[in-house]
Order: sequence, then structure tokens, then C-alpha cells
Amino acid sequence: MSLHRLEEMSTPALDALDRARTVIILTVSPLETHGPHLPVGVDAIAARHFAERVAERLVAARPGWSAVLAPTLHLGSFTFHSVGTVGVRQRVVRDAVLDYGDALGRAGFRYILVANGHGGPGHLVALEEAAATVSRRHRITMASFTGRLAWDFLRGRYLDKIEAALGRALTDEERRAFAEDAHGGWWETSLMLMLRPDLVDDVYRTLPPARYSWPERAVPNYPLRNGGQGYVGHPALADPAFARATSEVLLGETMELVEGLLDGRITPSEEHSPFFAVPFFRTDFWPVATAAMTLAALGTLVLLWRKRDR
Repeated sequence: MSLHRLEEMSTPALDALDRARTVIILTVSPLETHGPHLPVGVDAIAARHFAERVAERLVAARPGWSAVLAPTLHLGSFTFHSVGTVGVRQRVVRDAVLDYGDALGRAGFRYILVANGHGGPGHLVALEEAAATVSRRHRITMASFTGRLAWDFLRGRYLDKIEAALGRALTDEERRAFAEDAHGGWWETSLMLMLRPDLVDDVYRTLPPARYSWPERAVPNYPLRNGGQGYVGHPALADPAFARATSEVLLGETMELVEGLLDGRITPSEEHSPFFAVPFFRTDFWPVATAAMTLAALGTLVLLWRKRDR
């Protein structure tokens, strides 16, 4: 068998795998409120689904290769805080993934992928920082591959392919709705109807659109303010057929990226999310900035003290 679950393997069985032809896939996503109609595990359920599909496609496309699925880590930062959300500090997310990567890297595994279903900017950066550190330390390939893909997806860059997979063009109204979608809306509700319809409350059919401008989205916990119910977008448009089409497109894009990583044609740094380049979202930004401001303030006080003494 070439598809394995890490928690079910013995040490000898794991150690027997060919390191040069084995891919480890970690799933890392938080428990987070997704409106009144979806479970708090949406992100993890979605990420696990894509991790499993990627693993299946990899072993099918590469005879002699193995894929190992690690247990889901319910960890995530930059979350919306309500009942059921378990927000984890950004540094903790980074360090937990870093520790997993270090353990696998020390064991000689050369390819580690991180599957994630959460779009919080700081969360994406924490995963990318961990992967970059492990890659550098052990001279292997560890990549969090969902940040760039999620950004391109939400920006509408795959809409033509989605329409082809759907077999029809999206209406102008649907295109506007897609541009407004972000969290617990049209796409995530559709995906859950496809994967776990038993976990979707029928109230989704009656939920009004929740639209937020970009300045509004910069406010912490914005979809829960002023009567918001914790979702962003148009859940009432949800349709499993839409989920099937978008999932097929996303899997195709993911496999192109993964194959490029395994073949060495793409480096993990080429596929970082746009947030990786923004200092504000880096894990150590605030501790370093706070320390710098503290030192500057102390320096100013010392100068003022000396000036007064003179």
C-alpha cells in the first residue's frame, strides 16, 4: 500500500519507506466560527479533503512513491473570535509546525507538504515561515502550498476554468458574489454540502448576503460586529455542483504546484502568499518592534536625563 496514515504506522514500517520517494502531508487548520449554518471545523475538514485527494493523485501518478497523511492539527491564528473558535498565537502555530517538520526532517524525509484551509494572513505566514526554516535547516523541501493558491482563487483568477468545469458561464450576479465571498459564504457552504451535508444547517438557504469593503475587513472580528453572524459572502447561493467544479480546478492547480516542487522546478519561496512579504504579518514583527520602541524610549529618557543634569 502506498497511501498511509502516520498515526497508524509502526516505527519500522515508517522507517522502511524510501525517503526519496515519500511525501508527508500535514493538515493544519483552526476551529473557528463560520456563521450559524456551518461547523467550527470547516477549515480543517476542507484541508483534510484536499490533502487526501492530493495524496491519492500523487501515488497514482508516481508508481513506487508513497504518501503519508499526518493527523490534523487544529491550530490557527488570525481567527474570528466567537463561541467555538480556538485561536492560537501565531508563534505557537509556527513553532508547532516547525517541530513537526524538524522531526520529519531529522528522520530523513525529503518532501513535506502543509495543507491548510484557513485564510488568516498571519496564519498563512506562520506556516510559510515554519516550512522555510525546516527546508533551510535540513536541506529538504517543505512547503505550505495553499496560501498562494487561495489568494489566486479568491481573486477570481480561476473563474474561466471554473466555468469550464461547471459547463456554463457564471452570471454577472454570481461573479459579483464570488468577488465578495471570503468566509462561510458561497464556496465554503457549497464545499460542506458536497463533503458533509449532515453538518450544514438548512438556515443557510435564508441567510442574507454579508458584504464588507476592504477597509471594513481590516477591523478585527469584523463579521461579528454590528449584528454580523460570522460569515462573509453569499451562503444562500451554495450548491454542491459549484463545489465539485471549484474543487476539481483547485486540485488541478495544486497538483501542478506539487509536481513542480517534487521535481525541483519550483522552490517553496516562489509560491509564498503575498502576505509573506509584508513585515506586519511576520511572526516576530511585534516582539521586535516592541523591543525597538522600548529601547528607543529608554534612549530618549537617558538623553533627557543627561540634558537635565547639565
